[in-house]
Amino acid sequence: MNDLTALLDRMRTQRPVAWDQLPDFALYMDQVLSYMDRQVLRFDEEDALTASMVNNYTKSGLVPRAEGKKYNREHLAYLTAICVLKRVMSTRDMDLLIREELRGERTVEDGYTAFCESLNSALQAMAQEMEARPEDDTLADAAIHFALISYAAGLASSRYVSLLREKRADETAHRSKKEKERD
Repeated sequence: MNDLTALLDRMRTQRPVAWDQLPDFALYMDQVLSYMDRQVLRFDEEDALTASMVNNYTKSGLVPRAEGKKYNREHLAYLTAICVLKRVMSTRDMDLLIREELRGERTVEDGYTAFCESLNSALQAMAQEMEARPEDDTLADAAIHFALISYAAGLASSRYVSLLREKRADETAHRSKKEKERD
């Protein structure tokens, strides 16, 4: 099986586990790192989640603090989303989106389930796109094609994030104005 066939197969089949299949018992850091290797698609050690990355995500508030050096299914859900999104967006943007997704009554379970459904759709679409490539395509032609899809998707994502930031800023300004009026 060549590398592209292996990628295509993994894009069709490998998914993060559903919420109810995430471990419902506490894990130590080394167990978390090992578990995350199975949660996301990756092909080399450069993409691996490390303990220092988890600590940095925790310090920045992107991931909730561990409970006595033990991590639960909520931590795994956050880390799954982060491991996928870190390839395409900044920590600042991930933080905004995760907070927005969990705003109001939405639980981490609901947010994780929606994330997994969206990821599944994206991976299926890319697998279909790979299958539709002409057989005489060179590696360079295919790489450029997928880079341009990534570029276009990045533009859309960046614009959505910008609009969300503007909306949050407007809401904050509106709240401040109402508070001043009350005083």
